[in-house]
Amino acid sequence: MQVIVGKSSNSNAELAVKEATSGITSAAGMFFQCPFDMLEEVSSLLSEKYPNVPLIGTGGTSYIGSEATDKVLVIVAFESGATTKAGVLRYLSSSPLFDIMNLEKALSDVRPGQQDTVCLEFCTNDEERLVTSMNVALEKSNVPIVGGTVFGTPSGKVSKVCVNGVLYEDACAWIVVKNNTGKIRTYSENIYEVPENAKTHVATKVNAQKRELVALDNRPAADVYASELGISKSNIVGNVFKNPLGRIVGDDTYIISQYEVSSDGGLINYKKVCENDTICILELQDYRAINESTRDKIKSENGRISFIYSVNCIYRHLFFNNEKYLGTFLSDMARVGNHVGIVGGGEQYKKQHVNQTMVCAVFE
Repeated sequence: MQVIVGKSSNSNAELAVKEATSGITSAAGMFFQCPFDMLEEVSSLLSEKYPNVPLIGTGGTSYIGSEATDKVLVIVAFESGATTKAGVLRYLSSSPLFDIMNLEKALSDVRPGQQDTVCLEFCTNDEERLVTSMNVALEKSNVPIVGGTVFGTPSGKVSKVCVNGVLYEDACAWIVVKNNTGKIRTYSENIYEVPENAKTHVATKVNAQKRELVALDNRPAADVYASELGISKSNIVGNVFKNPLGRIVGDDTYIISQYEVSSDGGLINYKKVCENDTICILELQDYRAINESTRDKIKSENGRISFIYSVNCIYRHLFFNNEKYLGTFLSDMARVGNHVGIVGGGEQYKKQHVNQTMVCAVFE
């Protein structure tokens, strides 16, 4: 598969689109990331220039090369060797299955094979509902999701995604991509682990609508967290970089980021917790070594890499930046292959919505 990446830091949308698309010759599908104030105009310009090309996009902070910026337009075009279909799932907060037949039709048209197709997506909200809904169609064909929640929308504005030139709120923009000349392999990286001899807890009371973990083992969740780590409740939110929560499902751990302590001692999070979930307090590991291991695995499993796309959680982004490691992280990823990423407010991977994780798709 041939993948072309174009970019422009021009603040004029028309000139930015012209510059970023200068190397694109025969796109079979594309997605873009741009500054939020350019989203509407870029969407319109691209759909006019490529009227029959499946297109999705959103605003946000992009990774390209060793740079992390929210001031650049990045366009990724899938060219020779690719088959793509794009669409939207509307009404995520109320009727997330409303448009599911369009996704099923797209999968039927693309005809996924073994490990050669992925569904990339940008969504605005209600991630757990979204992942469950998308898998009604995707799991039949064993097609994984790699996506992210729109993050960084300016205060007072509403998060939006673009599909074929139209902007949507309360929605998910998706593009199904099939590699006709190689594989597409997906990866998830977690830099936190369940500590040895860790205590496990049961979520005994939750407020699903607020994503609040009210009680663990019938005690206020904040009390349990603070007591186990020997910290004050006022330090719980700031401690998320070192010790987020984890949902344990079999041998897998899914990170839950706490961002507020409620008045009744609950923990409000970026991922929903369900009653009777098994919960642990996780511990930060050697993230440099884990990053190196992920890169080594990608290189060993993919002989000829044409493109890598990643979604990196905002909390990982902030943590790496605080550690003065973000530039190194991005440069190392760029050395593995042609890399573009976005900062997400949450990450969607296969059948889960997660926090504080990097997810990526690697195209041969």
